[in-house]
Amino acid sequence: MSRSLGLAAYLALARGGGPAGPHPDQPRPKGRVIWAHAVDGGRARALAGLARHLAQHRGDLSMVITGGNEADEARAPRGPAIRQPLPPDTIPAAEAFLAHWRPDLCLWTGGELEPALLICAARAGVPLCLVDAEETLLERSRWRWFRELPRAVLAEFTEIHARDEAAARQARRMGASPRRVHVTGTLQEEALTLPCREADLEEMSRLMRARPVWLAAMVQPGEIDTVLGAHREASRAAHRCVLIVVPDDPAESAGMAARIAAQGWRHIAWSEGVLPDEATQVILADTYGEMGLWYRLAPICFMGSSLVSGQYGRDPDEPAAHGSAILYGPNVARHLHRYSRYAEAGAARIVRDTETLGAAVQALLPPDSAAAMAHAAWEVASRGAEVTDRVVEMVLDLLDRRAAAGT
Repeated sequence: MSRSLGLAAYLALARGGGPAGPHPDQPRPKGRVIWAHAVDGGRARALAGLARHLAQHRGDLSMVITGGNEADEARAPRGPAIRQPLPPDTIPAAEAFLAHWRPDLCLWTGGELEPALLICAARAGVPLCLVDAEETLLERSRWRWFRELPRAVLAEFTEIHARDEAAARQARRMGASPRRVHVTGTLQEEALTLPCREADLEEMSRLMRARPVWLAAMVQPGEIDTVLGAHREASRAAHRCVLIVVPDDPAESAGMAARIAAQGWRHIAWSEGVLPDEATQVILADTYGEMGLWYRLAPICFMGSSLVSGQYGRDPDEPAAHGSAILYGPNVARHLHRYSRYAEAGAARIVRDTETLGAAVQALLPPDSAAAMAHAAWEVASRGAEVTDRVVEMVLDLLDRRAAAGT
């Protein structure tokens, strides 16, 4: 009885008007629609990847993703993933949202549960699944003044997938049925390998054979001297060492080429169609679309745009997916959770200046040292595939049950 009173009290407040939220700016797609909510940008990207996987299994399946932020919305892929703002947690807003999209299933990630939205969806016959549940996000859900509410909301979930045992315990403490709570791991954006021309890879692998190679990717003009200084340190330990420099913006290539030449390095520019020879010390990779080649050639990768202020780092999943040890600077706010994941696994190491970058490259020049970090990076990058597969299997099973029941 106390549970129903707490739920009734909250819903009574949620029914009291308030903003209805923005009207959907796209029509509902034909076929089955999944409503998926992301509490942050990382989960929004993971859900966009999940949408692509599901569309490969069911061509008539679309996903509406709420949450994330404007930067992630700009980067979100088109196709099966439709980005929309989350409506306010009121009964009128929930009913309008559900009436427009008519979702066949709801995937809610992380926590921070919105009771009115979720209860309205459950009462409309929408199966609810909580995936990638996280302890701290569950604790932040809206029920400070309604202590009986958690059990009522969590009781509506068909499945609860927790990223770890701490999250599973928190869900059970809040009243979730233990038989519905499963520890499945972290849902994350799948790290995909980039394409490259096989002929280029074979030729460059032959030319670089037995030479240590490291890559400085997405480098800013303000970082080039640090990178070259680190290369000088590394070259003292391995005089045949080759550095590949990829500017973050190829338009900055001329200035970087001038700095490379001014310091006396024997170098080539990839855009000029010249292949490296035994004397080449630096390759300036100044063209678009070749990252798949450079990641495959270099077992050590420094991810630039991370040493200078005003930058926020670049995606570490790319080098990890290609089996590369990862070095990075302190300014990686946009991808901090990913770098932290790799660092905790021993797959990435932070550097701060010429001295620390040079020392890190030198330490990784022995093939077995780089291989250990690279393998750890690949394991972290590929681990999310198992979690994604499990969510895909759950979604398809629930949709099949709805179809069999005629709903």
